[in-house]
Amino acid sequence: QVQLMESGGGLVQPGGSLRLSCAASGTISSINAMGWYRQAPGKERDLVALISSPGGPKYADSVKGRFTISRDNAKNTAVLQMNKLKPEDTAVYYCNVNLIRRYEWTSTEYWGQGTQVTVSS
Repeated sequence: QVQLMESGGGLVQPGGSLRLSCAASGTISSINAMGWYRQAPGKERDLVALISSPGGPKYADSVKGRFTISRDNAKNTAVLQMNKLKPEDTAVYYCNVNLIRRYEWTSTEYWGQGTQVTVSS
């Protein structure tokens, strides 16, 4: 069993900041990548930021220079720091983890339950 616990999100004014956290727990052998996607009403779910091993962070063009993703491998957590938020950042944000479960050899993808981010004055 693998669980993802998301925290953060909420309502913020334009130009403000929010911090999203995602913690993976359970029978995990290794994590290949952790990231965040978002889905606005009537739109598809799109990648926001991803951090993989090996490799480094990857960002959507719309958030480069404003968002930063980081990862704590020892704690199986990822944090998305969102600065200079804009109304167009409003969406449900989903944590995504690609990992290998204990005693298995192939990777499995997991999604968090989603957390609402609203940027509005």
